[in-house]
Amino acid sequence: MLAVPILVYIFSLDIVIASSYSLFIVGTTSLVGALNQRDNRIDIHSGLLFSTCSALTIFTTRKWILPSIPDDLIFFDSVPITKRTLVLTVFALLAIASSLLVLMRQGRASSNHGNKRVTLLFPAGIITGVAVGFVGAGGGFLILPSLLFFARLPFKIAVGTTLLVIGINSLLGFLGDVMSHPINWIFLLLITGLATSGMLLGSHFNKRIPSQLLRLSFGWVMLIVALGILAAELF
Repeated sequence: MLAVPILVYIFSLDIVIASSYSLFIVGTTSLVGALNQRDNRIDIHSGLLFSTCSALTIFTTRKWILPSIPDDLIFFDSVPITKRTLVLTVFALLAIASSLLVLMRQGRASSNHGNKRVTLLFPAGIITGVAVGFVGAGGGFLILPSLLFFARLPFKIAVGTTLLVIGINSLLGFLGDVMSHPINWIFLLLITGLATSGMLLGSHFNKRIPSQLLRLSFGWVMLIVALGILAAELF
């Protein structure tokens, strides 16, 4: 959620390059985070179901769909809009919707993974794959709510499983960009190393913070960042 805005607004990268770098940063960091999980905080079954559906659509979107969109577009009443504004606006709207779902969710999820809800992970994975491929974010703001609502995972297990899904999906999506854009590996590996260090630090404090507080903090931070992006791009 934070990688794309940081790369665009702080490091002034082009939106396509920023979204590509974001996939590598978030994917690597998330895989390390997933491996660092303890106390069975990953639901492998739900994670693989989700990844199977979303990985292919992410790669397809990054490799063929996103590059086919022109840098300048014309919408209703001949209103011009740039590719950057379109991608960041879609990103912000998705993040706002997901943050509201997380904030409105009450109580703990049941550990009973009903077949009906788990089945919904397939279309949710496909939709998430297209969205993640388009905006270049890891998609945690979409994957986490899907695992909470459809797989009925407790929040901390949903977080651990989300890291696994993000890692697989993001790195596969990044492969769709490696052959299309030059990569500044020194910059990319430096930022990835710092992000991974921050993730390990966050994992340490995660064990001491109640799930309810983590859920509310995640929802509010996501909502504030998304509204900030929307305001910056539209106004």
